[in-house]
Amino acid sequence: MATSKKSSSNKAAQRLEVKKTYKLYINGAFPRSESGRVYEVTNSKNGFVANPSLASRKDLRDAVVAARAAQSGWAKATAYNRGQILYRIAEMLEGRADQFANEIVLASGVTPKKANDEVLAAIDRWVWYAGWSDKLSAAFGATNPVSGPYYNFTIPEPQGVIAVAPAESFIALIDAIAPAIVSGNTVIALVPGSAAIAAMTFAEVLATSDLPAGVLNILTGSHDELAPWAASHMDIDGFDISGIDKKKRAELKVAGAENLKRIHSFDGVISPTRIYSFMEAKTVWHPIGV
Repeated sequence: MATSKKSSSNKAAQRLEVKKTYKLYINGAFPRSESGRVYEVTNSKNGFVANPSLASRKDLRDAVVAARAAQSGWAKATAYNRGQILYRIAEMLEGRADQFANEIVLASGVTPKKANDEVLAAIDRWVWYAGWSDKLSAAFGATNPVSGPYYNFTIPEPQGVIAVAPAESFIALIDAIAPAIVSGNTVIALVPGSAAIAAMTFAEVLATSDLPAGVLNILTGSHDELAPWAASHMDIDGFDISGIDKKKRAELKVAGAENLKRIHSFDGVISPTRIYSFMEAKTVWHPIGV
């Protein structure tokens, strides 16, 4: 029996670690980048962590097509339904909180406590934005006084397809995504550097939730490469550039001017105005019946 235990111990010691290569998340599926490119994420000791996909311009176009196709159905869903789906995602995030915290420690080198605090704050932030789903009409809509036999209503509606370029952290990703999708927009998230690790685990949560395919698409890679293409893409309606270097934001605003793309940066702002920044105000006139 002693020999058997020793043999078993040797086998365990000889086991090779499974190295992770992450894919992208587009239209509810996990395709590889069409370019076949990856980049390396290392830990604080320069040890290998994973190879996320390095998304290309073609991947961005595919994500926009998926987001546009899903936008109408997501916008037509009731506010209650959208809220319930987002709350379900928060439940799933909480169930995997330890995994997210471990990945943040591994990829960024922060302490376990800081990583755990970040994950819990991200979950709370997601729930907070989800809670606005059925309150947007009351907060941003109005019945307007007019001169004449008419009712005049202002109704907030989603803008359409929104790109977001968050800073390199999990909570920044949540801060960018949640306010954009809660109102009925669909989203393409451009996730940089080591943040790709937690982002793709988040994609696994989305894939097993009730969120319709195409509502949220995640591309990992370089902001310098992807952001100019997102800014100039004619079928992207808005762009949150909060994670972009301030020196580079003016160029993106110029690139987005051709299709009057709404481009904002929030830099840590937590407010319902972050939701409304990517909504449109629709005014409806209706005659008063006699």
